[in-house]
Amino acid sequence: MAARLEQMVAKAQSLPMGCMAVAAAHDPQVLRSVEEAYELGIATAVLIGDARRIEAIAREEGLGLRGAVIEDCPDDVRAAFRAVSLAREGKANVVVKGQVKTALFLRAALDREQGIRQQKLISHVGVFEVPGLDRLLYMSDSGVVLYPTVWQKLVIIQNAIQAARKLGVEEPRVAILGANERVHPSRPAGVEALLLARMAADGWVSGAVVDGPLPLDVALRPQVAKLKGVSGPVAGRADVVIVPNVEAGNIAAKAIQYLGHGEMAGMVVGARVPILINSRADDAPTRLRSVAMAVLVAH
Repeated sequence: MAARLEQMVAKAQSLPMGCMAVAAAHDPQVLRSVEEAYELGIATAVLIGDARRIEAIAREEGLGLRGAVIEDCPDDVRAAFRAVSLAREGKANVVVKGQVKTALFLRAALDREQGIRQQKLISHVGVFEVPGLDRLLYMSDSGVVLYPTVWQKLVIIQNAIQAARKLGVEEPRVAILGANERVHPSRPAGVEALLLARMAADGWVSGAVVDGPLPLDVALRPQVAKLKGVSGPVAGRADVVIVPNVEAGNIAAKAIQYLGHGEMAGMVVGARVPILINSRADDAPTRLRSVAMAVLVAH
């Protein structure tokens, strides 16, 4: 089980190279990550977008784009559908969002006739390397399902478990987060967490140990769990945390990165192939780690 993101990248390097289809690829950060992924032996790329802009950016950035094929498609929507079609045809095992709006990109991915929908719900899984934590932390869903219902959270939990297992966590310990470990009717997230933990114990979730509600500190730090008198197989040792909604997840993810000096990778799971929807603010190293993560899961 990897304890650092660089170990995940190294593992991806040991596998046969993947192929990523990039929609609207005319973006400097995207192209840098594409070049580095090829140089490290992780993935080749099909770059779909405005060919002249892609070539101009490559010249300006000093990028050779070896191992990449450029397909001229200036229209962002068409570029998204083309990237998805390559995955559907088995010609790419990762699909990447470039300079196209996330909603348009996911609309192409989830199109019932032309998309790569595998189940009714896709979700985002982030993997964080947090200073002082002796393991990678998996978080879901902080980017796709905005306000999930209990039924949707069951799928989110299972998606996160499957991703963690594919990345080397044999039996993930899953904490469903809440503001307090005690349940009260005035805190709906805690009530839902208790329900989900009970459903997991009754067999609705497989391949992991699930508990909740647990505050973030109790979920991650054994000494905090001990001080608060919270026991169980997950308290203080969680590998995966499930956030109540997109606001909580987005804030937590950004706090880890920008206040806690953590590093991350992330992908969307639940489709035929992993989907990358990196933020425009994500730098090339974050994008590269996400590619490595996706290639590992695709294999």
